[in-house]
Amino acid sequence: MSDSALTSDMLHVVIVDDHALFREGLASILDAEVDMEVVGQGGSAADAVQLVHDLLPEIILLDIDMPGGGLEAARVISNDFPVTRIVILTASEQDDHLISALKIGARAFILKGVAARELLRVLRAVAAGESYVPPALAASLLLEMHERDTHSQKHTGSPIDDLTGREREILESLAGGLSNKEIGEKLFLSEKTVKHYMTNIMHKLQVRNRVEAALMAQKIEKIENSGNST
Repeated sequence: MSDSALTSDMLHVVIVDDHALFREGLASILDAEVDMEVVGQGGSAADAVQLVHDLLPEIILLDIDMPGGGLEAARVISNDFPVTRIVILTASEQDDHLISALKIGARAFILKGVAARELLRVLRAVAAGESYVPPALAASLLLEMHERDTHSQKHTGSPIDDLTGREREILESLAGGLSNKEIGEKLFLSEKTVKHYMTNIMHKLQVRNRVEAALMAQKIEKIENSGNST
């Protein structure tokens, strides 16, 4: 899938499930919606991480029991690509799966038996920044989200170290004074894709805007350069 395919205002979704019939049926349901587009499919945790790296969709649907583990894929995606919202698909209502998914950073936990209309409603809610779990587990959601928020402040070293190679390229270009459009032209990316990367970068650096991100990059670069010159 090329970056040009991600230039519209539609909700871009990746589906990763090792049951091809289920996955393709789900893709057909989503593609029938005027505001949704399935931009990638896969059947393993490795596929999930690669697809998010390449496409940076707004939402990824992850089967919890696929090869490599849906939770492991969610962990990597949550850490490296926090701009992509994770929705866990499962046939189980076990609390331990719910708790693990929420701790990792999943936004929704959907049972595979859910009606198509409800699934579409949940995906649009997640895209708008909301979270969802089956009603019977709502109390666990509140408790575990609170626990995750209070447990997430563990970070060592420079925040720049958490950036991917592509994110570093974009941040360096930003520090050099380039606009999103100019960065896209330089790196052969669409402007919308650059914006997605910028959201990721600001989240990882814990800054509020492009200016703060650029200033942090310049400051760290000066520190690194002074260290190398000694």
